[in-house]
Amino acid sequence: MPSDRAPRAGRAQQFMPFAALRGYYDLIRERERIVQPKHELTEEEALVLSKKLAQAKRRTMVRITHYDTDAYITTHGMVSDIDYAFRTITVVRTRIRFDDIADMCGEGIAEEGDY
Repeated sequence: MPSDRAPRAGRAQQFMPFAALRGYYDLIRERERIVQPKHELTEEEALVLSKKLAQAKRRTMVRITHYDTDAYITTHGMVSDIDYAFRTITVVRTRIRFDDIADMCGEGIAEEGDY
């Protein structure tokens, strides 16, 4: 019976996915991105965002809309680090500068109308 397993494992490898064009789909997704100018926050929006950032804690789930290179993207996941000295928040492995954040929501963070 154990000798049966070796040929099956070899046959399974021939059905492994093959990426002939490695990176092609990432390139296509990048080209589909619509270039957007960065929106400067008003004083009121900046105040609300500042209050939300003050409520953010490590190991909580958040959803952050932020500016990345030439477009706004939304990153969601668990906060792994908040660095007030360098003004960054890290969601999973994505480091986001406070100045690039447009909106934020998550566990334990009051919404805009709650202030």
